[in-house]
Amino acid sequence: MASHYYTNGSNPPPHATDVVVVTPCGACKILRRRCVDKCILAPHFPPTEPLKFTMAHRVFGASNIIKLLQELQEFERPDAVSSIVYEANARIIDPIYGTVGTIFRLQNQVIELQAQLAKAKAEILNMKCQQAAFVSTETCRSSLTSPEQFFDEFKHGSEDSFESSNPCVFHDDDQESLWDAIWA
Repeated sequence: MASHYYTNGSNPPPHATDVVVVTPCGACKILRRRCVDKCILAPHFPPTEPLKFTMAHRVFGASNIIKLLQELQEFERPDAVSSIVYEANARIIDPIYGTVGTIFRLQNQVIELQAQLAKAKAEILNMKCQQAAFVSTETCRSSLTSPEQFFDEFKHGSEDSFESSNPCVFHDDDQESLWDAIWA
């Protein structure tokens, strides 16, 4: 739809002698043609954004854009224009792969970030195990009076032994294994 600007303000002119200035839509301005009242491109390519149509026109061509929009329902057109403009910009930046190249780069970034997250989780688990081992060792040292007592406690085990108090020691009866925590 063409935009109408009036010389005497925002109200329509009361007399036929007032001057009416009609501004074509962004697409018609680029194509250097007269913009009709029911221009299919006008709602999607305003005169204030001529670059939007220029990119889409350069990649797809005006006639193809018009044909595509004519085949769609009116409520589907804004999404289609948005997709056309996005694909056109991607094709101008990366003529070979376009949006597929962007998707591929983002998928690789997600894979790298997942690997970094798994590594960070493994490091946290390792630090927790080291801390538990240190606390357990310090507890054993402070509770035992002689090295022989420490050796006997380690050899025979007890309810408060290193294996039972350490979360990093794998027990067969555990429901969740250590590997689940590392690779989750």
